[in-house]
Amino acid sequence: MKKLHASGEDYLEAVLVLQKERGMVRSVDVARYMGVSKPSVCHAVATLKEGGFLSMDEDFFLRLTNVGREVAEQTYEKHCFFTRLLVDAGVEPKTAERDACRMEHVISESSFRHLKQNMDKKK
Repeated sequence: MKKLHASGEDYLEAVLVLQKERGMVRSVDVARYMGVSKPSVCHAVATLKEGGFLSMDEDFFLRLTNVGREVAEQTYEKHCFFTRLLVDAGVEPKTAERDACRMEHVISESSFRHLKQNMDKKK
Protein backbone atom coordinates (compact mmCIF):
# COMPACT_ATOMS: atom_id res chain seq x y z
CA MET A 1 0.00 0.00 0.00
CA LYS A 2 1.29 3.43 -0.96
CA LYS A 3 1.85 5.92 1.85
CA LEU A 4 -0.61 8.75 1.66
CA HIS A 5 0.10 12.40 2.28
CA ALA A 6 -2.08 14.27 4.77
CA SER A 7 -4.04 15.85 1.91
CA GLY A 8 -4.84 12.40 0.48
CA GLU A 9 -6.13 11.30 3.87
CA ASP A 10 -8.23 14.48 4.02
CA TYR A 11 -9.80 13.72 0.64
CA LEU A 12 -10.62 10.14 1.67
CA GLU A 13 -12.08 11.42 4.94
CA ALA A 14 -14.22 13.94 3.03
CA VAL A 15 -15.57 11.19 0.72
CA LEU A 16 -16.38 9.05 3.77
CA VAL A 17 -18.22 11.88 5.57
CA LEU A 18 -20.14 12.86 2.43
CA GLN A 19 -21.09 9.22 1.73
CA LYS A 20 -22.48 8.96 5.28
CA GLU A 21 -24.46 12.17 4.74
CA ARG A 22 -25.82 11.64 1.26
CA GLY A 23 -24.85 8.22 -0.07
CA MET A 24 -23.50 9.24 -3.46
CA VAL A 25 -20.52 11.57 -3.86
CA ARG A 26 -19.09 13.39 -6.87
CA SER A 27 -15.89 15.43 -7.14
CA VAL A 28 -17.87 18.68 -7.06
CA ASP A 29 -19.34 17.67 -3.66
CA VAL A 30 -15.83 17.08 -2.30
CA ALA A 31 -14.65 20.44 -3.68
CA ARG A 32 -17.53 22.27 -1.95
CA TYR A 33 -17.12 20.36 1.31
CA MET A 34 -13.36 20.98 1.51
CA GLY A 35 -13.42 24.50 0.08
CA VAL A 36 -10.96 23.63 -2.70
CA SER A 37 -11.06 23.97 -6.47
CA LYS A 38 -12.48 21.31 -8.76
CA PRO A 39 -9.08 20.87 -10.49
CA SER A 40 -7.48 20.17 -7.07
CA VAL A 41 -10.08 17.47 -6.43
CA CYS A 42 -9.59 16.00 -9.91
CA HIS A 43 -5.83 15.78 -9.34
CA ALA A 44 -6.33 14.18 -5.90
CA VAL A 45 -8.91 11.72 -7.25
CA ALA A 46 -6.52 10.65 -10.03
CA THR A 47 -3.73 10.07 -7.47
CA LEU A 48 -6.05 8.20 -5.08
CA LYS A 49 -7.41 6.03 -7.92
CA GLU A 50 -3.85 5.22 -8.97
CA GLY A 51 -3.01 4.25 -5.38
CA GLY A 52 -6.02 1.94 -5.16
CA PHE A 53 -7.85 4.02 -2.52
CA LEU A 54 -10.72 5.25 -4.64
CA SER A 55 -12.70 4.32 -7.72
CA MET A 56 -15.11 6.24 -9.93
CA ASP A 57 -18.09 4.65 -11.66
CA GLU A 58 -19.47 5.50 -15.10
CA ASP A 59 -21.74 8.17 -13.55
CA PHE A 60 -18.68 9.84 -11.96
CA PHE A 61 -19.63 8.84 -8.43
CA LEU A 62 -16.65 8.32 -6.14
CA ARG A 63 -16.37 5.12 -4.13
CA LEU A 64 -13.84 4.22 -1.49
CA THR A 65 -12.08 0.90 -2.02
CA ASN A 66 -11.71 -1.35 1.03
CA VAL A 67 -8.24 0.08 1.66
CA GLY A 68 -9.48 3.62 1.06
CA ARG A 69 -12.37 3.11 3.50
CA GLU A 70 -9.99 1.77 6.13
CA VAL A 71 -7.69 4.81 5.83
CA ALA A 72 -10.67 7.20 5.78
CA GLU A 73 -12.23 5.63 8.89
CA GLN A 74 -8.94 5.69 10.81
CA THR A 75 -8.39 9.34 9.88
CA TYR A 76 -11.98 10.26 10.76
CA GLU A 77 -11.76 8.43 14.10
CA LYS A 78 -8.63 10.42 15.02
CA HIS A 79 -10.24 13.64 13.84
CA CYS A 80 -13.34 13.12 16.00
CA PHE A 81 -11.25 12.02 19.00
CA PHE A 82 -8.94 15.05 18.91
CA THR A 83 -11.76 17.50 18.20
CA ARG A 84 -13.70 16.17 21.21
CA LEU A 85 -10.59 16.16 23.41
CA LEU A 86 -9.77 19.78 22.54
CA VAL A 87 -13.34 21.05 22.89
CA ASP A 88 -13.63 19.26 26.26
CA ALA A 89 -10.42 21.02 27.30
CA GLY A 90 -12.05 24.38 26.54
CA VAL A 91 -10.67 25.07 23.04
CA GLU A 92 -13.00 27.05 20.77
CA PRO A 93 -14.71 24.54 18.39
CA LYS A 94 -13.41 26.05 15.11
CA THR A 95 -9.84 26.05 16.45
CA ALA A 96 -10.28 22.53 17.85
CA GLU A 97 -11.49 21.33 14.45
CA ARG A 98 -8.52 22.91 12.65
CA ASP A 99 -5.97 21.59 15.16
CA ALA A 100 -7.52 18.10 15.17
CA CYS A 101 -7.07 18.03 11.40
CA ARG A 102 -3.34 18.56 11.85
CA MET A 103 -2.98 16.17 14.78
CA GLU A 104 -4.74 13.27 13.03
CA HIS A 105 -1.97 13.13 10.43
CA VAL A 106 1.14 13.31 12.59
CA ILE A 107 0.37 10.89 15.42
CA SER A 108 1.45 7.28 14.94
CA GLU A 109 -1.22 4.59 15.03
CA SER A 110 0.42 3.09 18.11
CA SER A 111 0.48 6.38 20.05
CA PHE A 112 -3.11 7.10 19.08
CA ARG A 113 -4.32 3.69 20.29
CA HIS A 114 -2.49 4.11 23.62
CA LEU A 115 -3.86 7.61 24.10
CA LYS A 116 -7.39 6.51 23.22
CA GLN A 117 -7.24 3.48 25.57
CA ASN A 118 -5.95 5.70 28.36
CA MET A 119 -8.76 8.23 27.81
CA ASP A 120 -11.39 5.46 27.62
CA LYS A 121 -10.22 4.11 31.01
CA LYS A 122 -10.79 7.51 32.62
CA LYS A 123 -14.43 7.70 31.54
